[in-house]
Amino acid sequence: MTADVVDLCAQLIRIDTTNHGAGDARGEREAAEFCGTTLADAGLQPTILESAPRRANVVTRVPGDNPDLPPLLIQGHLDVVPADAGEWTVDPFSGTVADGYVWGRGAVDMKDFCATVLAAVHSLATTGRRPRRDIVLAFVADEEDRGEHGAHWLTTHHPDLFADCAAAISESGGYTYHVRATDGRKIRLYPIGTAERGTAHLKLTARGRAGHGSRRNDANAVTRLVTALHALAAHDWPVVLTPTVEAFLQRTGKALGVDIDLHDIDTTLDRLGDAAPLVESTVRNSVTPTVLTAGYKVNVIPGTAEARVDGRVLPGTEDTLLSQVDALIGPDVEREFLSRSLPVQAPVDSPWFDAMSNALHSQDPDAVVVPYCLGGGTDAKAFSQLGIDCYGFAPLWLPEGFDYRAMAHGVDERVPVEGLRFGTRVLEHLLLHA
Repeated sequence: MTADVVDLCAQLIRIDTTNHGAGDARGEREAAEFCGTTLADAGLQPTILESAPRRANVVTRVPGDNPDLPPLLIQGHLDVVPADAGEWTVDPFSGTVADGYVWGRGAVDMKDFCATVLAAVHSLATTGRRPRRDIVLAFVADEEDRGEHGAHWLTTHHPDLFADCAAAISESGGYTYHVRATDGRKIRLYPIGTAERGTAHLKLTARGRAGHGSRRNDANAVTRLVTALHALAAHDWPVVLTPTVEAFLQRTGKALGVDIDLHDIDTTLDRLGDAAPLVESTVRNSVTPTVLTAGYKVNVIPGTAEARVDGRVLPGTEDTLLSQVDALIGPDVEREFLSRSLPVQAPVDSPWFDAMSNALHSQDPDAVVVPYCLGGGTDAKAFSQLGIDCYGFAPLWLPEGFDYRAMAHGVDERVPVEGLRFGTRVLEHLLLHA
């Protein structure tokens, strides 16, 4: 009997896989075993790999009709961010199904995707159908922290599992995004992630002369640090149009009847209206101060002051960004990496993109499919280092007014039941035809 995607999603949510970071995580082994059991029921032979006790990943291969074609990797993560039950209408790990939604932490990031993948694979197996090509499935730990127990560990210690994969799909793309054209027509955009900004998390350290707070001090570390942070925050980062962003602007503008001026991006963003949030964070690099640490007593000037900043880097721009950061913070502030991951960029015009677009059109003939660049990051950063073209494609139908992008990691996170079923059908089409 075919596994029901709604039930699979609810059951996955009920496994508390909260990842607090710094090695403090739970439930990943149980979630991996659940996925493994579901895959075994479909006649597959999943393997559970632990990077550390209870930090589990499950990998398997679905045989296709044409073993000469390079496989497609489908990867999703099992862990979720913490949830404060007191803020929620329902228990965040109840997997409640009500009012046409499945409620719970991870419902839109990304136990919904894991459920649709499991359901699609199970459906093909129970109906005697096979994918066109081999499919490698990986459900991994630790995406919500640094990936050291999940995708990055797998690609470092078990790269052979993915060696022949040509492309991969995972979260943050393929969902319905409702906008209006200039003539009032309702348009359903479906953005597919073809790029991600890289990450440059930095620690800034200002050093100075410690002393009494009542005395003049021209070498105040706090003042030096604040001056550097103000320069970073006030800097107007230049527009950088990557192939993905330019293609998004051109194709979305055409669909909406909006004039696109690539020499005046801010005005163009204003014209895009409700579609602008999909692209506004990816036309520039960004460096955002997030953490400050200095001093221990109000009447003491400390000798050092530290800050952490969240840098996001468009493809091909890291050296330029770091040079600009150094110029802005000046010689009295030191910079070092806390973490670093390179940007991701996959071809926009490719058979893979076409296959995903065709899969969406099989269920929504009026879909307007566009490429877009993710402002943040995913486990694609690990798999892309193996030479795999990574796409954000976790298909999901969403009703008008449903703020999907705000729902992830939010309170009362939930996913539409019909959206899950739509996503399963789209994935089945992709598996059969890609």
